[in-house]
Amino acid sequence: MTGKLKPGFLWGNSVSSMQTEGAWNEGGKGLSVYDVIKATDHTSDWKVATDTYHRYKVDIGLMKEMGFNCYRFSISWSRVFPSGDGKINEEGVRFYERMIDELLENGIEPMICLYHFDMPLNLAEKYNGFASRYVVDAFAAYGKAMIDRFKDKVTYWITFNEQNIFGSRVSIGGCTLPETEMLLYQINHHVFMAHAKVTNYLHEVAPNCQIGGMIAYRLNYPATTKPEDVLATKQVDDAHNQFYLDVFTNGKYPSFILTYFNNHNCMPEMLETDDEELLRAKSDFLAFSYYASSMISAETLTEDTPLYQYDIAGKVDNPHLDATEWGWQIDPTGFRLILRDMYNRYQLPVFPIENGIGVKETLNVEGTVDDDYRIKYHRDHIIEMKKAILDDGVDCMGYLGWGLIDILSSQGEMKKRYGMVYVNRGEHDLRDLKRIPKKSFYWMKRVTESNGEVLD
Repeated sequence: MTGKLKPGFLWGNSVSSMQTEGAWNEGGKGLSVYDVIKATDHTSDWKVATDTYHRYKVDIGLMKEMGFNCYRFSISWSRVFPSGDGKINEEGVRFYERMIDELLENGIEPMICLYHFDMPLNLAEKYNGFASRYVVDAFAAYGKAMIDRFKDKVTYWITFNEQNIFGSRVSIGGCTLPETEMLLYQINHHVFMAHAKVTNYLHEVAPNCQIGGMIAYRLNYPATTKPEDVLATKQVDDAHNQFYLDVFTNGKYPSFILTYFNNHNCMPEMLETDDEELLRAKSDFLAFSYYASSMISAETLTEDTPLYQYDIAGKVDNPHLDATEWGWQIDPTGFRLILRDMYNRYQLPVFPIENGIGVKETLNVEGTVDDDYRIKYHRDHIIEMKKAILDDGVDCMGYLGWGLIDILSSQGEMKKRYGMVYVNRGEHDLRDLKRIPKKSFYWMKRVTESNGEVLD
């Protein structure tokens, strides 16, 4: 493999507001759907998280020391609009302004994600979140307000974290689980329209900024060479990956999903102006998260299995891959496959903005963590990314790891750690929340300082 990564390649960290900020009742913040989730025997609540609200300068200093030049974070909608709509909370806006200024002063490019599943509680209770068209307009107003405030400081934007999650597990997006496929795809359509409204506004008022759609890329292989397995795997890819990427790129629903809507009586209601709004909302880049791959078998699929559940009903383990403690199968080659397929198909810059491995960890007798397994995970994925760039010609903007300073997991687990910095707290015992670099911290510093040349 010859050649070097382009100057300005973005290396960095990626997080969400509810998994990091804490300060759930400070600074005029309103309640989100996460703020009312109670702790269990095995999980934390979300009230403190890793206390980034008070410790962001420390965390930014650690990211600078690791050589990062990009930080993707989400804005808490209910911190800046406590009810989700109505009057803006200036104290909440000032918090993000201070953090953005601190990032820029340390040479770190801020990347804003407007929504990471933390629906304002008021909108969830009144309207069932994005099940209502009202919430589309509320999101658009919120997104436009953030663009107005930060467009001169923030170049890179995404609307929704892992937007295709709304196609299967919408309860984590502030909506109750739908009783019908009709409601599932109605919610999806509303989210597409919210994405489009904000995307078009950014392009109108900030032509020097860039915005992209993002998905949780679901890479699957056929369980066998049987044509039925190959077809089912392709259908999963179409439903969970290409559907969304097509809309982000081409501004319209692909024919395969429209045909499915018609055949299964689940066509969402659309306004006359929706087609035009979507058509104008072309992404500047395509972003995605990637952690693992799986396989699909058609044997357990029936005529009654809805398309959005194919990947669950047909999932089987790949005997050729190792897995994490949570059963996620580690597949660096799959990372390269995604990068080359996305770029070749859509001809837009691609940006992997979440990648990492969650592991149960404790401090050793030296007071740190020897996480060679994490070094191997990231090294192997970076190697495959470089092959995609240098051998396959992919235009890749950067590489962001997920939660590289420990955060709560998506289920509220502190024990599932992704970080290269250990945060000293447990599920219920907050301890001192001290930040402690792990072995991987110093490895990543060598990687970024060499722009990906030094991977030993």
